[in-house]
Parts: sequence; C-alpha cells; structure tokens
Amino acid sequence: MTAEDTGPNRVEPEVGLDPRFGEDGAEPLPWDEALGLLERAELSWLSTVTGAGRPHVTPVLTVVVDGTIRFCTGAGEQKARNLEGTPHVAVTTGANALHGGTDLVIEGVARRIVDGVELLRVADAFEAKYGPEWRFEVDGESFRGAAGNRARAFDVVPRVGFGFANGPYGQTRWRFPTA
Repeated sequence: MTAEDTGPNRVEPEVGLDPRFGEDGAEPLPWDEALGLLERAELSWLSTVTGAGRPHVTPVLTVVVDGTIRFCTGAGEQKARNLEGTPHVAVTTGANALHGGTDLVIEGVARRIVDGVELLRVADAFEAKYGPEWRFEVDGESFRGAAGNRARAFDVVPRVGFGFANGPYGQTRWRFPTA
C-alpha cells in the first residue's frame, strides 16, 4: 500500500472468514492485500447490467487510487450505456488457477468521475501502471486518448467483496459500510 492509498476516499470494510468454505489454516485476507492484488492485476473483468436485465461482462484495465478501484470506458461502449441505467457492477480478477493464488470479486456501484483534478490523478495512475500508450489528457469531464478517442472514468464504491484463496482454500468476505 502506498501513501496515496490512504486518502479521504478510502473505506475500511469489516473482514471475516467464512468457515463453511475453507480448510484448516486458512486466514482472512486483509483488505490492504486485496487492494494490492487489484493494483497488480494487468486485467480485470467488469460485469454490468443491460437495460433488458442481462449481465454484460467485459475485460477492463483498472487502477487503484486512494484505495478505490477506478476504470474507464468509451462513452458509446455497451458498458457505458449500461452504467447510465444501472450503476451496479462487479469487478473480478485473480489467479485463475485451482491451486495457488487468490481470486477476487468486488460488488458495488460505479460512479462517474467528472472532477478535473481527480480525473488527472486517475489519468496519471493509468500511465504509471500501463505505460505511455495509456496516457490520457483531461478534456472537460472526460479523458481524451492519443488517437482523439474519448473515455469516461468511473470509481467503484464497494458494498461487498470476496477473496477466494486457493491454498489453503478459504473465503474472505469484506462488508463495506453503506452510504
């Protein structure tokens, strides 16, 4: 965790281990460690809900700023259209292995980031994590990429999360305070 991850937006969850889904020796995963896994993940999966109520799942790049998951998407993309109607999301990532590693599921609400200073911080985080090809300029309430494409940035306000440890097997549950 960096000093940046202790900012005013940081939310501390209640942490517990569900004994029904684990082995002896399993320990709950601290939220700081889960955030570290999210920050190091090259790719995450974002689940949104279509206007017809169907799930829509797509890979996204994510960053963690102030202990909060951030992502972006083009305004015309399906996930952006879905978020206009229903902000409920799930962000997943992990080891994708039966033995070893940890898989994460974070359920919450996506909020559009429109503040210019915050957008700049998120743009800097994308470039720091993914390199100069992911450099965004802040253009009003959106990002503008090198090719002129525009994107909207979002943060995820978590409600509940699960960490699935794959050796020893254990299921951590994080419950976040609701606003």
